[in-house]
Amino acid sequence: MKSLKEYTVYGKAFQNTGRVLSVDALRGFDMFWITGGATIITALHGAVQSPFTKALSTQMDHVEWTGFHFFDIIMPLFLFLVGIAMPYSFSRRIQKGESKQHLLVHVFKRVLILWVLGMLVQGKLLTYDFSQFAFFSNTLQAIAIGYLISSFLILYVSAPGQIIATVMLLLLYWFISTFISMGGQSAGIFRPESNIPIYIDKLILGNHQDGTTYSWILSSLNFGVTVMTGVFTAFILQNPSKGLKKALTLFLSGMGLIIAGLLFNFVHPLVKHIWTSSFVLFSSGICIAMLSFFYLIVDHWKFTRWTKFFIVIGSNSIFAYLLGELYSFKGFAEIFLKGTSYHLGCWYPFVLAIGAYAVFWFILYHLYKQKIFIKI
Repeated sequence: MKSLKEYTVYGKAFQNTGRVLSVDALRGFDMFWITGGATIITALHGAVQSPFTKALSTQMDHVEWTGFHFFDIIMPLFLFLVGIAMPYSFSRRIQKGESKQHLLVHVFKRVLILWVLGMLVQGKLLTYDFSQFAFFSNTLQAIAIGYLISSFLILYVSAPGQIIATVMLLLLYWFISTFISMGGQSAGIFRPESNIPIYIDKLILGNHQDGTTYSWILSSLNFGVTVMTGVFTAFILQNPSKGLKKALTLFLSGMGLIIAGLLFNFVHPLVKHIWTSSFVLFSSGICIAMLSFFYLIVDHWKFTRWTKFFIVIGSNSIFAYLLGELYSFKGFAEIFLKGTSYHLGCWYPFVLAIGAYAVFWFILYHLYKQKIFIKI
């Protein structure tokens, strides 16, 4: 079996130093918004109807096409955090004596599970009607393909090669989407109804394409890039430099990618729906910058009490995502809160949204307290 050093980025062994609390908190922060936080903010605007709450509410939905809202960072952050966890996970397994072949079996098993769960959430698997299945249509499947690409890069490509390969994936997406015409589809067109990534999805998936303006197959190249930005960030976190210096390194790295994404946007539009290369740079920069603030506050300044709420969510992130997508706790909360609707008036939807989320959170808290962590 190869030595641990040969499995690493930047040419040095990745020593598993345990969990980074700021990463766990940021994972929970990310999951909070997708599992109900956005609904709470939207309901708040319904009650207050102020310019400020309207601005907040607007940020709780995706942009229609080009541009960026706060809610557009949720999926990239999910992939990014998967990438951060990979060196820690691989290091643990290698230190236990697992072979590369055994690691690959684990990787493929995880990819398969994520793929099926993605179909369960958005692929219409539960219709049990093959004609309705959407085989590639969900965040979990984007994670699966990004994780698969990153696993091969970590295990089979040298340290400098990993960086080069990541850049090449980014540029390959840009080149194909911008300069190649196919099937009557013009090159360099980035409209919702007309672009190369969507054309490729429709060509390959046919009737099993999900019918949205989101692309998946060509975008898989950049899903891998997003996950790899997390992998590279993990090595910044593992660096022995002191907390403040490390937070500054993360922040400057994030700002560099944000600027690169904005500059790239002039020739290659920033579109989340098709996961353009400019979007990858911009969103990855935001992810790293967000982590720098979490790291500074949590791991350097040791302000940790507020993190418990988010860590409870993040410690079972995949389960939390599935639970939030497959089941609504609104009906359960209404059992206890419906009688207050007369008294609360326009505030009732806001209180109901909080009540529903409280039920959801306490389920996760019970799992956390019992040390039940559902892994795949």
